Amino acid sequence: MKTTYIRLSIATALLLGIYSCKKQETIENYGEASGINDSTVVATSDSISSVATMKVQDKQFIKTADVNMEVKDVYDATISIEKSVQELGGFVTHSNLKSNVLSEDTYNTSNEEAMLIKKYQSENRIQVRVPTAKLGEFLTLINDKKLFLNSRSINAEDVTSNIKYAELEGKRIKKTSENISQLKTNKDKVKLDDENMSESNQQQYANMDVADNLKYSTVDIYIKEPKIRIAEIAITNTKSIDDKYKFDFIYSAKSAFVEGYYLIQRIVVGLIVIWPILLIGAVILFLYRKRKSIKKQSTTEI
Repeated sequence: MKTTYIRLSIATALLLGIYSCKKQETIENYGEASGINDSTVVATSDSISSVATMKVQDKQFIKTADVNMEVKDVYDATISIEKSVQELGGFVTHSNLKSNVLSEDTYNTSNEEAMLIKKYQSENRIQVRVPTAKLGEFLTLINDKKLFLNSRSINAEDVTSNIKYAELEGKRIKKTSENISQLKTNKDKVKLDDENMSESNQQQYANMDVADNLKYSTVDIYIKEPKIRIAEIAITNTKSIDDKYKFDFIYSAKSAFVEGYYLIQRIVVGLIVIWPILLIGAVILFLYRKRKSIKKQSTTEI
């Protein structure tokens, strides 16, 4: 049963790939090199939106879009896009707004103050889900925020055959379940029933995933600012503070005196700790000198 299911799944994937290649409509790249004027851009934009609103009888499409554009202010554009998504009944799944610092320099303006100069560019990668019926309206709304459109693509993937196949698979799984229920209860029946239930769960999950993608279209948006921004941040002149407290002779001399006093204490304590060794050494030295003195006396008498 599993082998048959895997073969059918592979066949479905191949059919879906063929249909996707035939039905996918992608429009990309507004570029400066194309040499089109403003009126042409507007007309092309309208035609692209028609892909987003396309409807074909007896056909069902999963639609996705990808937008790459430059805006005047990334933060303001982000707020506007997210608000538009909510108003259209969609939701934001990812938003990563960040500022890329190109350079950072500090200039001292007085003994106490300094100015930190940052040169940066802001960008954001956003992923949203909007109702498929309102995809064209949403793309028109965000198009008003652009300074320059680098690229925009809209894909309509035909999943009609996939949905039909899912229905047939559901019927097959149901029929298999009925056949299994008529078998005599044993270990093999339990295994077959478990495998069939697993297939049923996978099929239901796939159906829910397709239904969700049909209802909501995924739009990936990349926005950035075309020019470098400069941030001027008032800070403390740390160099003058460092110079002020770098070295204090009186304090250093006092600290050195105290450290010397503590060093003497440590030496005395160390000597007290090793007093047995010192005592043994003193005894050995005394005996050595005494023996040497006796030997000297003996030599003199001879």
